[in-house]
Amino acid sequence: MSDDVLAQATIWKNAGKRVALATVVTTWGSSPRPVGSQLAIDESGAFVGSVSGGCIEGAVVQEAIEAMKDGKPRLLDFGVTNEQAWEVGLACGGKVQVFVERLE
Repeated sequence: MSDDVLAQATIWKNAGKRVALATVVTTWGSSPRPVGSQLAIDESGAFVGSVSGGCIEGAVVQEAIEAMKDGKPRLLDFGVTNEQAWEVGLACGGKVQVFVERLE
């Protein structure tokens, strides 16, 4: 799947769009997607791939859009002790860290 994600990111970049890439860098316990799973996001919020099976994607997309604007990478933490994780639906008993960066 990561080939499809990177291919789509390249298509968006070549079309002149701003693009960000989100990658699962750490998991613990019950995590919906393994380390290395990726999500590509364009400036309009369109995305391809998955970092969570859907439960945190909305929050990751929002952070990616901000990263495209300010150019600053982010390391996002979601877990059962994190109030935001419950808000975005990550109540599966695990933890996931997602690194988000703007592609240059």
